[in-house]
Amino acid sequence: MKAVVMTGANRPWEVREVPVPKAEPGTVLVKVHASGMCYTDVWATQGYGGDIYPQTPGHEVVGEIVEVGPGVHTRKVGDRIGTTWVQSACGRCPYCRQNRPLTGQTAMNCDSPSTTGFASQGGHAEYIAIAAEGTVLLPDGLAYTDAAPMMCAGYTTWSGLRDAEPQPREKIAVVGIGGLGHVALQLSKACGFETVAITHSADKRDLAVQLGADQVVANGKELRDIGGADVLLVTTNDFGSAEEAIAGLRVDGRVVLCGLNFNRPFSISSEGVPFHMMRQRVIGSTHGGQHYLSEVLDLAARGKVKPIVETFSLDQATEAYDRLSSGKMRFRGVFTPSQGH
Repeated sequence: MKAVVMTGANRPWEVREVPVPKAEPGTVLVKVHASGMCYTDVWATQGYGGDIYPQTPGHEVVGEIVEVGPGVHTRKVGDRIGTTWVQSACGRCPYCRQNRPLTGQTAMNCDSPSTTGFASQGGHAEYIAIAAEGTVLLPDGLAYTDAAPMMCAGYTTWSGLRDAEPQPREKIAVVGIGGLGHVALQLSKACGFETVAITHSADKRDLAVQLGADQVVANGKELRDIGGADVLLVTTNDFGSAEEAIAGLRVDGRVVLCGLNFNRPFSISSEGVPFHMMRQRVIGSTHGGQHYLSEVLDLAARGKVKPIVETFSLDQATEAYDRLSSGKMRFRGVFTPSQGH
């Protein structure tokens, strides 16, 4: 089968012919119909995932089960499924012994999790073998290309929104209108919240309104000038913009960090009224459990959220990576390995 392969830190992706994986006990073999690209794929390629090479990246994976391994009773051939980033945990380390979730991003705290695209083969390939417990059934009628970004971009932003616990009449501001932010705007609006987009990109202002923003501002000062917001949903890895946006956060406001930046920590300015005197909070948010994933997939199936995607064949891996790593991919890129087969 064809597969995209990371060959080493800061080296370009290659497309190789590799063996089709087997459905081992507890796993299912999936024909990949769509595999979304996340900026985490860039972090992994740059070496932040450790020495995992050679490895196939991709953790926004959806497709059709073509073989079921021994011991699997919850899935069957023909099922349309998606997989979580963390497929399974070890079950024995201190994290697992607290009976915390053994799938989903929180299980990254396990000492030896099975992670799609890191410890285990990722989805930028024609087939993938994955732990059955790390899969979810896709709603009927949801297109694979729309489902793939929900497995991380949708899952991440919906978990952040849920973790913020917004109350009736509260206002939500989405910081950064990119791969995650354009989804977050739609989710906030679908829930009926007054929604503000914060973006420095003038060419995204009209689109932000189309996606659900009631107002669009460039920074925290402008946010404050229109009355502020109760929740800052940070969907960008530009933490400088997020820190600047705090100027528009109301009393009892929450900053929810959904973005990831290995090079720069998030910090709070000491200028103005002290953060703690405003009773404000910073919430670290990640994939919050498969019930959240099921919720956002249902919203996508009902047309409440639709990702904006660019599609690529596996043979276009070099072009796709260049667009992703350079920031030229404005929203979400998706490989479609089964197209034409």
